[in-house]
Amino acid sequence: MTRTRRSLAGAAALAVGVVATAVLGFAAPASAHVTVNPKEATQGGYGRIAFRVPNESDTASTVKLEVTLPENAPVGSVSTMPVPGWTVAVEKRKVDPPLEVHGSQITEAVSKLTWTAAADAGVKPGQFQEFPVSLGPLPQVDKMIFKTLQTYSDGNISRWIEEPTPGAEEPEHPAPVLTLAAASESASASAAPVANNAQAAGGDGDEDEGNGLATGLGIAGLVAGLAGLVLGGLAFSRSRQEPAAKA
Repeated sequence: MTRTRRSLAGAAALAVGVVATAVLGFAAPASAHVTVNPKEATQGGYGRIAFRVPNESDTASTVKLEVTLPENAPVGSVSTMPVPGWTVAVEKRKVDPPLEVHGSQITEAVSKLTWTAAADAGVKPGQFQEFPVSLGPLPQVDKMIFKTLQTYSDGNISRWIEEPTPGAEEPEHPAPVLTLAAASESASASAAPVANNAQAAGGDGDEDEGNGLATGLGIAGLVAGLAGLVLGGLAFSRSRQEPAAKA
């Protein structure tokens, strides 16, 4: 009797656990957050990225996007691509020491980009929108974290501002992250074989010159031989004509 009661209690606990797991699983689905696309770029170069903004609301549209550029990784040149139905405002801040871009000293850097939708141009439920940006030279850091605020037409704001922690799970509201890789040395390495090939071509010049000289001498010998045959033929013809003239 005791074993039966324990079995029933265990089965009931298991059933409750399964139901709770199912309920919690459906109650807290994984959210689609704001991301940067592509997610990787190269230090020192220029990159074109786009902030991809999905709309998570079932009833409201996304009408504003505020992207803050990291203070520890200023960028000298930032330009935006027009997005139909949206306007963009650019905020700047002073940087010290100045940034050097193409030999010029720049004392200001873009600190924030704010896109605002015109009437009925917001990102509607079930849709997403990309906001392209060109920026560079990209700083010598491992990553750039863009803390972002997404405002809905009903006044709600999604704050994508949590920084990732290495080795930990993704936070609930992660900020978009652009990973920066060190500049590859493949370009300089590939340039070396080209230079070596050029040197090899120059080194083979002596051999080519010798081959050309030999070819020239061969042609000259052939011409000289032909000339000898012609002269010999003329001499033979004259020798046959002289006795006939005397006779």
